[in-house]
Amino acid sequence: MEMPSARLPKQRLPGHGLPARDGYSLEPMELTGTKDDATAPPPHKTETTVGNVFISNYPPYSFWTPEHVPSVLRLLDRPPSSPPALGIYAHIPFCRKRCDFCYYKVYTDKNSQDVHRYLAAMIDEIERYARQPYLRDRLPRFVYFGGGTPSYLSVEQLERLFEGMRRAFPWDAAEEITFECEPGTLQESKIKALKDLGVTRLSLGVENFDADLLELNNRAHRAKEIFRAYEYAREVGFDQINIDLIAGMVGETDKNWKRCIEQTLALKPDSVTIYQMEIPYNTTIYQRMMEGGKEVAPVADWQTKRRWTAEAFAEMEKHGFIVGSAYTVKNNDRVQFQYRDALWTGADLLPIGVSSFGHFAGVHLQNEHRFEDYVARVEKGELPILRALPLTAEEKLIRQFILLIKLGRLDAGRFRRDFGVDVLERFAAPLRSLVEEGVARIEGDVVTLSRDGLLKVDSFLPRFFLPQHQNARYA
Repeated sequence: MEMPSARLPKQRLPGHGLPARDGYSLEPMELTGTKDDATAPPPHKTETTVGNVFISNYPPYSFWTPEHVPSVLRLLDRPPSSPPALGIYAHIPFCRKRCDFCYYKVYTDKNSQDVHRYLAAMIDEIERYARQPYLRDRLPRFVYFGGGTPSYLSVEQLERLFEGMRRAFPWDAAEEITFECEPGTLQESKIKALKDLGVTRLSLGVENFDADLLELNNRAHRAKEIFRAYEYAREVGFDQINIDLIAGMVGETDKNWKRCIEQTLALKPDSVTIYQMEIPYNTTIYQRMMEGGKEVAPVADWQTKRRWTAEAFAEMEKHGFIVGSAYTVKNNDRVQFQYRDALWTGADLLPIGVSSFGHFAGVHLQNEHRFEDYVARVEKGELPILRALPLTAEEKLIRQFILLIKLGRLDAGRFRRDFGVDVLERFAAPLRSLVEEGVARIEGDVVTLSRDGLLKVDSFLPRFFLPQHQNARYA
């Protein structure tokens, strides 16, 4: 899980992973909800209640509609004048178990025939995109495999999928190939196959090292599988190994969290992604809350989760790690997050698979979010796009602003060059409120968040939204 940037976390994003959980993991989620889903809880509430807090994209997903799909098709029908960087997101929705906190589009009941049919649809879909004038002959800078559990697939299935995708969009020159893994699905032969297939960045969805806590949250793997998979991955020699953690899983304690950080540091990963637990509507935890008539989730409050994340960041900094965003640390300057950095600065993202979402030249799009609907449309020769949203110039500006401020430092000069807008003036009121609250400072063109501000950045991002998007359902 991770936020590749622009993915909602499990907590990919995805992520939506956005990464989606490094950042995000940018990963796709199941966009459902039984009530109005406010973007973030009121600032005076510290309990963890239901709703999305993590912001992976803008405008909110609830504003994307089927009526806008023709805008994507028109765009794809013409060559780009000056194309931005291109990335590919491939969603593998299969899992051994559904974690109680997961709100991604995942399936635990599919057989081998279903998997075979799905992979065939993914390959057909990407080949169809490769023939579109807007994407024809373009080479991806990055490729991201998220889920679900990409490592659920067998070596034979992975080889088939990779071959089909590379045939459509060769990625020999890609700077990063990220692959999300559940440790319990990684045998030595599969890890070696992933390296041979070209994966450069292996992201292990550890979440926690405690066996009882993993079981309590219905996580499929156990601690011994984490260490075994990590050892194999190091032996094979991946360029970058990332570990995902979640602050505030059900049953989390100060003692456990401290031990979790100690074990992470002992492994010496190249990067670490930390997410703070949230409870979206379509999670098992929320279903149990409804059954019990509970409004507050059985997890730590936001102050505690931020404190735990702050303690983790501080301890990792003592060991030479560098904080790179609200969610990520890396152990040296050579470690890169291409998926996040390219996507947050305007790259195109080609979405492949059920519920995947992407972005072409200022137009958001998302695929069908039901397995049968997705596969059936591809098999009929269609692009399986469910909904879309073309962005206005102002929405493009806001999207890039709120994503880049998650890095903790934002240069207003970049926006003058790229958009011809002085964001210090455009966002004067919300920036002033952050300065007055002591979570940001402005020096010349540079906006810098304090550590406290960085760790609660998602809670104040809606201040930068247009009025019609504030206090609206997020997904």
